[in-house]
Amino acid sequence: MTVRLIATDLDGTLLHSDGSVSERSRAVLTSATAAGFLVVFTTGRPPRWMPPVAEATGHTGVAVCANGALLYDMETEEVVRENPLDPAVGAEVARALRERIPDLVFAVERGTGFGLEPQYRARAPLPSGAEVAAIEDLLTAPVAKLLARHPTLDSDTLLAQAREIVGDLATFTHSSPNGLLEISGPGVSKALALEQLATEGGIASDETIGFGDMPNDLPMLAWVGHSVAVANAHDDVLAAVDEVTASNDDDGVAVVIERLLSDRSA
Repeated sequence: MTVRLIATDLDGTLLHSDGSVSERSRAVLTSATAAGFLVVFTTGRPPRWMPPVAEATGHTGVAVCANGALLYDMETEEVVRENPLDPAVGAEVARALRERIPDLVFAVERGTGFGLEPQYRARAPLPSGAEVAAIEDLLTAPVAKLLARHPTLDSDTLLAQAREIVGDLATFTHSSPNGLLEISGPGVSKALALEQLATEGGIASDETIGFGDMPNDLPMLAWVGHSVAVANAHDDVLAAVDEVTASNDDDGVAVVIERLLSDRSA
C-alpha cells in the first residue's frame, strides 16, 4: 500500500507509560514529516493537555482531540474545528443514564474549559476556571465531550450498559479501564475527524495507516487502510487490527514508521 497519512493515538500508544515521547519516536516523527507523510495525532485528550506533546514533537501538524470533537493546530496551539455535542442531546443522555445507573456523576469538556458536578472526582488537576455545577447547568451550550464516571463499575461494563440504555442518540466509548465513559455527538469519533482532514488533503482511506490501543480508537482503526495495535492494547483492539506491533514502552509505533520510511527510500 502507498501511505500518505500516519495517524497515531497518544496515551498508551505513541507515548510511554510515563507520558513521555521517546527520542526514537521523536526522531522518526520528524523524519516522517520531512519525507512527506502527513502525521496526525488522534487522542481523547482535551486541548489543554496538548502543549507538552506539541513541545516534545516540534509544534508541527495537527491533532484530533476529544475523540474527534476538536481539531487542534499543533503550531498555533488553537482549536480550528469542532464537532460538538448538542446540549439538549447531552442533557437527555445524562438523564437517561442517571435514571438507570445509580451513583453516576458527570463532567463536560469544552474547547478550552472544563466543568464538573460537585461529586465528580477528576483524576488530573482541575484547570483554572473549572466550573462546578449540576450537569443540567453545565449543558447550556455545545460541549466537546460529556464524561460520566462511576465509583465501582469498570469502563467496559459502563460502556455496554450505556449503549443499551441510550442507543444511537450519542457516541459512547472509553479510553481507560477505571469507570470513565466518554460521550460525543452522534457519529463523532476519531474516524470522522480524520476523514474530514484526509478529504481536505485529497487523501483516500487506503492511503492511511493508524495506531491505537483502546476502544476509542476502534472507529479510526476500522477507517484507515492499515490498522496497527500496540502489544499492550485492549483485547477488542488486538482482535480488530491488521497488525500488532511492540508495546508503547518499546516504541511500537516507531518500529512500524521506520519500516515505512525504509520502504519509501528503497
